[in-house]
Amino acid sequence: MKKIVLLAFALLLGLSSYSQSRRDRMGNPVINREPTKEEIEKYEQKVEERKDEYIANFLTTLEADDFQKEIIKQYLNSYYDAKSELLKTRYEHTLEREEAIKKLDESHFKDLEELISKNDMAKIKDLIKGDFDEKEVKKKKKKKRKNRKKDKDN
Repeated sequence: MKKIVLLAFALLLGLSSYSQSRRDRMGNPVINREPTKEEIEKYEQKVEERKDEYIANFLTTLEADDFQKEIIKQYLNSYYDAKSELLKTRYEHTLEREEAIKKLDESHFKDLEELISKNDMAKIKDLIKGDFDEKEVKKKKKKKRKNRKKDKDN
């Protein structure tokens, strides 16, 4: 009889803890569902805006003129589009995906090397590797705005 009571108690405790774990912080049940088309479009729009902002912040660090910056911007946009297509493609092995991304990294900016300085090309390679610190650029922009505002006030 004790075993049955203990088993029933353990079962009740286990089920209640499982049902509680399927709730969020507010106590509402969590329901897994597919995102709607509107949610997907909204997310893609946010990603596109964020990508444009990221590229714009990166372009401010370059020493190139406006024409070169526009060309670099087009190359970066096409690079990120090609890379996202590679990431969406199914490969049998992750090594194949990594190799395809490595080829893209090496070949995509070959034409650009002739048009821009070596320093800017090094910055682009750092960006591709993920070494670009956008926070630092945002801080500098904010500092410039504050200085301009102070100069106007004086």
